[in-house]
Amino acid sequence: MMVLLYIVAVLAGCVALAWAGRFVGQKLTGNAPRFRDMPFAVAFGYAIGAAALGFGVWFYLRPVATEAGIPRASVMFFRWAVQGLVIATVAGFLFRLVGRHLGTDTTRKFFRDMPLTAAFGILTILLYAIVAIFAAQLAPYGQEEVFAQVSVLPGGNPATGGNPEFPLGTDQIGRDLLSRLIYGAQNTVGIAFVTTCLAFFLGGTLGFLAAALGGWLDQLLSRGVDVLMAIPSLIFALLLMTIASAWAGSEKWLLTVYMIVIIAVIDSTRVFRLARAVAMNIVVMDFFEAARLRGEGLRYLIFKEVLPNAQAPLLAEFGLRFCFVFLTIASLSFLGVGIQPPLADWGTMVRDLAQFINFAAFSPLTATLPLLAAGAIALLTVAVNFVVDWMLQKSSGLKE
Repeated sequence: MMVLLYIVAVLAGCVALAWAGRFVGQKLTGNAPRFRDMPFAVAFGYAIGAAALGFGVWFYLRPVATEAGIPRASVMFFRWAVQGLVIATVAGFLFRLVGRHLGTDTTRKFFRDMPLTAAFGILTILLYAIVAIFAAQLAPYGQEEVFAQVSVLPGGNPATGGNPEFPLGTDQIGRDLLSRLIYGAQNTVGIAFVTTCLAFFLGGTLGFLAAALGGWLDQLLSRGVDVLMAIPSLIFALLLMTIASAWAGSEKWLLTVYMIVIIAVIDSTRVFRLARAVAMNIVVMDFFEAARLRGEGLRYLIFKEVLPNAQAPLLAEFGLRFCFVFLTIASLSFLGVGIQPPLADWGTMVRDLAQFINFAAFSPLTATLPLLAAGAIALLTVAVNFVVDWMLQKSSGLKE
């Protein structure tokens, strides 16, 4: 009941703030059109935003040892989130600033036209790529290495159960979590990239062939894709991975290969739909008909006429499809049928460390262990989507 009263009071306060703000703006600006024509809903939105900002500042400035029923971990997690957002904004701004002043004329123009979100996305993708490629050099220990100290708490402080040799602590069987987090980038991101490339090769090739040849081949491929797309992709992948687990037996690496093929085939149906739709708009163009009448072969028609004109939407789809594949692999690993031990994987790390969330009220740093892997997944997904949004904007010709 008290919560409902608080909500009603906040909404009433926002209504009053919206009316007062619009009224004061009209008086101070001499009834300028910006305030005179402002709908009350817009003014109310500004009031809600101001109230949310004020609450965020108040909550951020709260002492760590809070009262009034607010858990100590909530304040710390909120502070870390705000600080992370500020660091990400500054990093993206500096990366774009450096790109605008260094490099060739083409690259400088590239960075001048880049929004801050895309700059942050590209910087994040580059960092992930560096960590994935040089994981063996960056990780202090091997991903399979087991130590005698188990469940060492993060922080490296011996007084609180930590160890300076393991900054993020160890898991239940004594593996270094920092090393596994670094190797997780190599395994999770690398396998997702290979799977996405395979899905695009299958879906793009079949989609272009269906559009260019038409007839019975188009009907056969399209109806087969319809059947596969009618089944929920995650449930279908989970079912096939369960069957593949029996086929793989004790060969854990073989299960990873099966996973790559299964996810690539399932996701190639979405790529097929896009590739076919884009190619269908191209094959009716005059230049394509002219090339066909000249007697050009199928290889020339696809690689010289269709593919160059389909690059923009396909590149944008590649980024989105990579995110879906990446999340699917993490989901399967979380359910225990994805990337198998001893390989490090972020989805598996979230599952294995999930119980540490229960220590949030006593040791917020310990509770962040499963959030590190989950945050790594979420951060890469957001970064790729930032870049894809910018690519779609550039390909559409729209201005900011």
